[in-house]
Amino acid sequence: MLLYCMAGFAVYALIRVVVTSLYIVRPDQRAVRTTFGRADRLPEEMRRKTDSIDLQGEEGQRYRYPQVRVIGPGGPYFKWPWQTIHKVSVATQAVDLVWDPTKTQTTIEAVTKDNLTTGVNGQIRYRVSEKNLYAYLFGVESPLEHVMGFFVSVLRERIANFVDPARQDRMQDDDDANEKNEREAELTEGVSINDLRKNLPTLNQYMEQQCSSTSGRYGVELDAALITAIDPPPEVDHALSAINSTRNQVAADISTAHADAEQQITMSARAVEIARNNAEAEVAPLLELASTLATIKQEGDSGALAAYLRNMRVPLLARARRIVQTAKPIAKD
Repeated sequence: MLLYCMAGFAVYALIRVVVTSLYIVRPDQRAVRTTFGRADRLPEEMRRKTDSIDLQGEEGQRYRYPQVRVIGPGGPYFKWPWQTIHKVSVATQAVDLVWDPTKTQTTIEAVTKDNLTTGVNGQIRYRVSEKNLYAYLFGVESPLEHVMGFFVSVLRERIANFVDPARQDRMQDDDDANEKNEREAELTEGVSINDLRKNLPTLNQYMEQQCSSTSGRYGVELDAALITAIDPPPEVDHALSAINSTRNQVAADISTAHADAEQQITMSARAVEIARNNAEAEVAPLLELASTLATIKQEGDSGALAAYLRNMRVPLLARARRIVQTAKPIAKD
């Protein structure tokens, strides 16, 4: 009986080891193996070649994680019973901006530059960094929660200090002090929520740049920031609608005035051009006649000029009804 028990225990242990020691890794997964809780790490030379995460200064020292050996898709692979396999998905995933495992919320509140509370909604696309799996698996307990907190804090800081880039460029290009002061007055009257709504692509691009360090911090790469809505409270939204309607009406009136002024300037320029052409048309025959008379006098003599004038009078005399001839006074001795 003891022999049978030992044989049965050996068969059970063998089957248990064989069944639990084989594993596969799907195409959208990567795996890290730990032995007695310690991850398999790359040698120092290989770690330097594969390390592409660049964090400067204090962050570079704080988030200096070791590079682990990554098991790619395939299998079946073998592991010993004292080894553990940690699998993670490296596919791109999306999460709502309001996601928070500690509380339920429908929007992210942020305060704008002009002290207006607004709600922000959207999504972020992310994926696990294959080059920094140690940070994702062993660095922090909940990497995605840390990434969301980091993203929201950067977003609130950006909204609180956001200035329309177009207005800022105009401010920098103005050289005249008086004009610059007028620009500053116009800038202070701007509504930050309108500027944010007009510059959502710029805001998303800024968030992607600022959150590029999440790969080195938490092992999560931010693929894209998709902030789709910035909604103030209802009472503020009604006031903004009235302001926008007024500004649109003023802009339309200014455009109409500019168009009328340009039309009047164009018509005046055409009238001047027409008058100039008419004057040139009237002067041209006289100039041509003067040139002809000067040529006749220069090439001929006074007799030729008198004959030319006589010939030019003939058509006029033919059409005349009455001819008045004055006699020269007789000179007295």
